Amino acid sequence: MRKEVGMDFLEKDRYHVPHTCEECGGELVYKGVGEYRCEQCDAVVYDDYGKVRLYVEQHPGATISETEAGTGVPHKVIRQLLREERLEVAAGSRTFLACRGCGAPIRSGDFCPQCAAKQPKTEDPRRSNAKRDLMVVATNDISNQKGAKRFTRDK
Repeated sequence: MRKEVGMDFLEKDRYHVPHTCEECGGELVYKGVGEYRCEQCDAVVYDDYGKVRLYVEQHPGATISETEAGTGVPHKVIRQLLREERLEVAAGSRTFLACRGCGAPIRSGDFCPQCAAKQPKTEDPRRSNAKRDLMVVATNDISNQKGAKRFTRDK
């Protein structure tokens, strides 16, 4: 898959999201929590997040290696799900993530609460780009412009 600079958040296959049913070729509809259901045959399919979540619910306290072996989802993807706080290491588990600030054990995310409080508050780049794009559309009202003027950029 070709990656555009600054567009990696739009990468559709990041967690192997299914689009068509393997059984009948029908379209899959997202039902939540990584689950997709076929519109034609009602088959249920999971993306990587759904597979990992289902496995962890059925095998509480499973390690990343056990989860990888049981689901086929790569270790790297499971760690990314933990860093994105979509999953959490079970309480009392021998395994943990390390805080990127101080190295303290954490259950999910990048930082412990103390280091997170020290981090500068930054806005999600996807949201700031969307706001900027909306502002450009709002300030460049082209409804009254005709011909070539509509297609020239202001400098």
